[in-house]
Amino acid sequence: MKNNISFYFLIIFLLNLIFANISSSKEQFIFNVTEVEILDDGNKFKGLKRGTIISENGVKILANNFEYNKIKNILIAEGDVKIEDNFNNYTIYSDKVIYFKNEEIIKTYIKSKAIYNELIVDADNFELNKITNVLTAEGKVEIEDKENDYLINSDKIDYFMSSEKIFSKNETSGILKSKYKIESSDVLLDRNAKFISSDNFSEILDDNLQKYTMKQFVYFFENEFLKAKNLEIISKSDVPKSESDNYKFADGFFDLKNQSFTAGFTEIFLKKNTFNDEDNDPRLYGISSNSKNQITQVEKGVFTSCKIKNGKCPPWSIQAKKITHDKNKKQLQYDNAIFKVYDYPVLYFPKFFHPDPSVKRQSGFLKPQLNQSEILGTSIFLPYFHVISENKDYTFKPSFFDNDILMLQNEYRQIDKNSSFIADFSFTKGYKSSLSSNKNSISHIFAKYNSDLNLKKFSDSKLEIFFEKTTNDTYLKVFDTNLIDIDKSIKPADPNNMHSGFKINLNDGTTYFNGGVDIYENLTVSKSSDKFQFILPHYSFGKDFFSNNFGNINLTSSGENNLSNTNNLKSRIINNINFKSYDYFLNNGLKNNFNYYLKNLNTLAKNDLIYKNSPQLEFSNIFEFESSLPMIKSGDIFSEYLEPKFSFRYNPTDMKNYSNADKMISNDNIFDINRLGIDDSFEAGKSLTIGLNYKKEKKIKGLEIDEINNYFETKIATVIRDKNEKFIPKKSTLNRKNSNIFVSITNNLHDTIKFDYDFAIDNDLKSVEYNSLNTKFIFNDFSSEITFVESNGEMGDQSVIDSKFLYEINDFNNLTFSTRRNRRINLTEYYDLLYEYKNDCLTAGIKYKKTYYQDRDVKPSEDLMLTFTFYPLTTYEQKIDQEFYRN
Repeated sequence: MKNNISFYFLIIFLLNLIFANISSSKEQFIFNVTEVEILDDGNKFKGLKRGTIISENGVKILANNFEYNKIKNILIAEGDVKIEDNFNNYTIYSDKVIYFKNEEIIKTYIKSKAIYNELIVDADNFELNKITNVLTAEGKVEIEDKENDYLINSDKIDYFMSSEKIFSKNETSGILKSKYKIESSDVLLDRNAKFISSDNFSEILDDNLQKYTMKQFVYFFENEFLKAKNLEIISKSDVPKSESDNYKFADGFFDLKNQSFTAGFTEIFLKKNTFNDEDNDPRLYGISSNSKNQITQVEKGVFTSCKIKNGKCPPWSIQAKKITHDKNKKQLQYDNAIFKVYDYPVLYFPKFFHPDPSVKRQSGFLKPQLNQSEILGTSIFLPYFHVISENKDYTFKPSFFDNDILMLQNEYRQIDKNSSFIADFSFTKGYKSSLSSNKNSISHIFAKYNSDLNLKKFSDSKLEIFFEKTTNDTYLKVFDTNLIDIDKSIKPADPNNMHSGFKINLNDGTTYFNGGVDIYENLTVSKSSDKFQFILPHYSFGKDFFSNNFGNINLTSSGENNLSNTNNLKSRIINNINFKSYDYFLNNGLKNNFNYYLKNLNTLAKNDLIYKNSPQLEFSNIFEFESSLPMIKSGDIFSEYLEPKFSFRYNPTDMKNYSNADKMISNDNIFDINRLGIDDSFEAGKSLTIGLNYKKEKKIKGLEIDEINNYFETKIATVIRDKNEKFIPKKSTLNRKNSNIFVSITNNLHDTIKFDYDFAIDNDLKSVEYNSLNTKFIFNDFSSEITFVESNGEMGDQSVIDSKFLYEINDFNNLTFSTRRNRRINLTEYYDLLYEYKNDCLTAGIKYKKTYYQDRDVKPSEDLMLTFTFYPLTTYEQKIDQEFYRN
C-alpha cells in the first residue's frame, strides 16, 4: 500500500516537471498548464499558475486557474481569461468563464469583452451559444465599431454572429458618426446592411443641437441617411420650444449629411417671436415637401401666423400651390397664392416673394399698406428694401394716391464701427395746397449723424449732426404718420418746428463740455424771415472743484449767440460758482443745509428788450438756507411720513425783467433754487418758502419682501416776501408778498379709483387760480380717464377737459371713446370713437373721428373708417362714404 502511494506522488511530480498533457477519456480538452491537481479519482482536474486549454473544436482558453469536472463536462476558468476561436474569428476576455461543453455554452462574469469582425462588445456578463452562434451580453453593454464609427449602449443585447444582427433590449443609447447622439429602445443593428432601426419612440441629437424625435426609424451608416415616420425636428433643443423652429413630417427620407429630404404631410412651426410678437403662432402646412441644396418646397401649402382657437379656421391665411423657402436667397416664394380671411378668398397672387422671417437685412419688398386721408385720398404704400453692403442699406418707399399725387420717399442708413448715419428724403409731385390754385411739388429731408470720437482724455466724447427741412409748412400735418414712414430717431418731435445743427459732448467724470450750433424754424410763422432762430455757437461747461465732508463747489459756464425775428441779436456768457453744503442734522432731528450761488453775466445785444446794445458785465448772487424736520411713524400695515420744511433765500442784487414770462410753479419745483427756469438772473429780493409734505404708505406683505403702495400723499407750500417784486413772472404769483398756496393730492385709496389733484388758491382763500385734476376709474371691464385743467387770474385763462373711456367687451373686442373740449370758447376740439376686434394676428376696427381744428391746408374733418391689420403682412384702411353712413 505504501509503495502505491509513493508511486502516485512520483507520477504527479513527473507531470509537474514535464508540463504533462492530460486528455479526458472523451478527449474534450487538451490541458497545457504549469501545475495540475487531479481529484475525485481522476474526475476533477485543477490547473494552476496559468496555462492553456484547447477544446477538440479548436477553442483556445488561457487563464490563471482552471477547474474541469469530467463527469459534468464543465470547465471553469478564472483570472485574466482569454478565449480564442480562430475558426469563428472571435476573441473573448473576462475575469471568469464557465464552459458548459455538453450544451456548447460559454458564460462569462465580470468585465467581459468580445471582439468579432472589428466589433468590440463590452459588458458585465456574456452567454455564448456556440451551436446557434449567438452572443447575449448583459449589464452595462457597450458596442463599438470603429470602422463604421458608432457606439451603442444598452442593458442587454443579443448578437447573432452568423447574420451579423444585434438586437438590444429596453433602453438603448449611442453615438453615430461621432456627431449623432441617439436615445431609443429595442434597437436592431444590422452590420451587413449597415443600418440601425427601431419601431419605438426615438431621439437623435446632432452636434448642432438639432433634435429629431420619431416613432419609427431606420438609420444607414454609410450615407448618414434617415428614414422615419412621425418625425419632429426641433432646430434648437437648448432653448424653450417656443423659441425654436419645429418641423413635423408624417414620414420621409432625410439625408442628414447634406441636410436634404423628401417627406409626406408637413407641418413647420416657426419660433413664436419670429415676427417680434410672442402671441403669434407662425406655421406652414403642406401635403408633401422636399429639400435639397438649401431649397425647401412645400406642395399645396398654407401659411398663417395666427393661433387656432377652438379648432376654427385662422383669421387669415395664404394658400398656395407651391411655397418655396430658398435659404440661399433667404426668400419665401409663393406660386398661385390666395389670401384668405376666415377661409374666404380675398386676393389672388400668381407669384410673389418676400424675405424669410430669419432675415434681418435682405433686399426685397417690405410690408405694403393701404391708407386713407381726408386731404389726400386713398393711397397704396409699397416699400422696397435694398442691401448695399454689410453696413449700408437703402429703402425706396413710394406712395401712389388716387388723385394723381405721387410721393417718392427714400431712406439711407449706414452704420460703421464708431458712427451711424440715417437720412430720409422725399419728393411729392401733384400736391395742391388749399392756399394755391396750382399743383406743385413739395419735399422733405431729415438726417442725423452720430459719432463716438473716442478721445483718450474723455470717458465720453460724442458728435451729433442733424438736419430737418420741409418745403411746406403743414407738411407733417398733411402727411401724417399713416402716410409717411419716418424713422423715430430722425422724425421731428414737433410738426410745427424744424431743428437743425450739431452738438459735441465731452465728459471725463468731473468735467463736461457741450457745444454746437442750433437752427430753429417755426412753421406757424407766416413771415419767412421771422421763421428762423439761429443759435451759433452755444456751449456749456461744468467742473467740480472742491468736495469734502462739509459740501462741494462747482463751476458752470454757458454762452450763446442768438439771432431771432430777423434782427434781434443777443450774445451772452453766463458763469456760475455754486457752493452746496451737505445735509447736517441737529440733536432734535432738524435737517439743515445752506447754499451760495454766484453768477456772472456778460451780454451784448441788438434790438432786444432785455439786454442793452453795449457790452454789459454784471454780478449777482443768492444765499439759501433750508431746514426740515422729517418724521416717520411706522406700523404693521401703514407707514406715515410728515415733513414740515422751509427755505429762506436772499438776493441782494438786481433781476432782469421777466414779469411777462410764461412760468408756472407747482409743488414739484417750488423748492428748487431755479424754480422760475431763468438762467441769467436769480429770483429777486428776500423770500421764505414754507411747505408741508405728508405721505401714507400701505405695506403689502409678499412672500419675500414687503411691497409698498403709495396710498395717499399731499403737499402744500407757499412763498412769503418782504415786498412785491415787479420783475418776477406774474404768472408764477411769486412776485407778490404772499404767493398763491400750492396744493397737490395723490390718492390711491382703492384699486378702482385713483386721482391726482393740483390746485393753487389765492392767499386770501377766496379764489382758486389753477386746477388740474386727473382721475382714473377701473371697474371690471370698464375704465375711464378724465383730465381737467383750468387757470384763472394771473395764472392764465384756459379751461380744457379731456376724456377717454374704454370698455373691454371680451378678450378680443373693445370700444374706446375720447374727446377734448375747450370750455373757454365752448368748443369740442375732436371726437374719437373706435370699435376694435383684435387677436394675435388680426386687428379690425371701425373708427369715427371728427376734428374741428383748422390750420391752412388742415381743415376740419369728419371720417368713418374701416381698418384692417393682417400681422405681419399689411395694413388696410378704407374710408366709408358719408352719404352711406348718414343714410
